[in-house]
Amino acid sequence: MLIKKQSTIEIRPSEITPESVYQKRRDFLRNSIGIGLAGVTAAAFPPLFAKPDLKLDKLAKSKFSIDEKLTDFEDITTYNNFTELGSGKSVPARHADDLKTEPWSVTIAGECEKPGKLTLEDFIKPHALEERIYRLRCVEGWSMVIPWVGFSLADALKRFQPTSKAKYVAFETIFDPENLRGQRRKTLDWPYVEGLRIDEAMHPLALLAVGLYGKVLPNQNGAPLRLVVPWKYGFKSIKSIVKISFTEKEPPATWNIAQPSEYGFYSNVNPAVSHPRWSQKRERRIGEFRKRKTLPFNGYGDQVATLYSGMDLKKYF
Repeated sequence: MLIKKQSTIEIRPSEITPESVYQKRRDFLRNSIGIGLAGVTAAAFPPLFAKPDLKLDKLAKSKFSIDEKLTDFEDITTYNNFTELGSGKSVPARHADDLKTEPWSVTIAGECEKPGKLTLEDFIKPHALEERIYRLRCVEGWSMVIPWVGFSLADALKRFQPTSKAKYVAFETIFDPENLRGQRRKTLDWPYVEGLRIDEAMHPLALLAVGLYGKVLPNQNGAPLRLVVPWKYGFKSIKSIVKISFTEKEPPATWNIAQPSEYGFYSNVNPAVSHPRWSQKRERRIGEFRKRKTLPFNGYGDQVATLYSGMDLKKYF
């Protein structure tokens, strides 16, 4: 059975979120950050609602990008896991307007020298944006290749000067049950939280994304700020971040709380460890018919395997 299903209702990108919301975010990225930053050119901001016909080879690519066929923009933006906007892969796009992204701030807390609360503009402004083409592998057995626009998580964290007590980095998403219908249900312990060991968070592959396909990040993909950890299953890449904390102890993680036997804290892509209800040995790339072999660490083993030297990855899954 194919994972991708044809919807009976055609959803154009222009119907997903009001133009005013996207235009404000687009203007911010262009004006307050500046077009001259690394990896961002005028070509990186095509008309917001037309399906982009973007020549990626005209952009400054990150040295971390992979060279694989990109997943179609429409698939990326209409086949999503974002439980706050509703369950079911097509539901988040239909309810994307429920997520209110203006105004937005990010709180920095915990074991660091410079805690505080920053507007989204102040949080992003010091960082050069770049495009990184990464795989996204979901635990349900599907994957995508996405051209993210963002900046180094490590560079962002270093600004706040974590202390020697900071062993982990915790993330928290927006809590707004008045607008987010999924948070009115007790399916998960809201708000959604996630965490990384600090050496994982400081790895150069870890990214804070503010866009994809040269566009401002759509709401259903985690606007306005999301984490991308390409060697882990997609649920570790928390969306719509409002708080980042440095902690001495391992922080809670939403799916690990909900189903600890199914979702471990580390959640590295490991085909040798099956989910209790299905195998993780193969995956289906969205837009393709055939299945492919799942790669350890989602194919990033050469870069990240040393982070887990000496660990039993079946125990610390």
